[in-house]
Amino acid sequence: MSDQTYDEGRARNLEALLRSLADRIHELDHQDALLRHAGELIRLTGAIRSELFHYEVRVTYDTPEVANDRRIVADALRGDESAWGTEWKPDDDEDS
Repeated sequence: MSDQTYDEGRARNLEALLRSLADRIHELDHQDALLRHAGELIRLTGAIRSELFHYEVRVTYDTPEVANDRRIVADALRGDESAWGTEWKPDDDEDS
């Protein structure tokens, strides 16, 4: 289950990576060296991009229990008309 969820420690680490990237960009910008360090920025953004993807996928993951709870609520909101036990069709009224 741990590989399917994103714990608080990992989320804090991702935030730190993003802040570090922002600091590095700010530092390079002040040195007028953004484009001279394009390779470094590509490596940094690549690692962060991968972690952001994992965060997005894992943070929206539903455990089987949560998925079942969502299904029950959706079924209740949708209403199961077949449970009413009627086989009425609009054409049935024309015969009367």
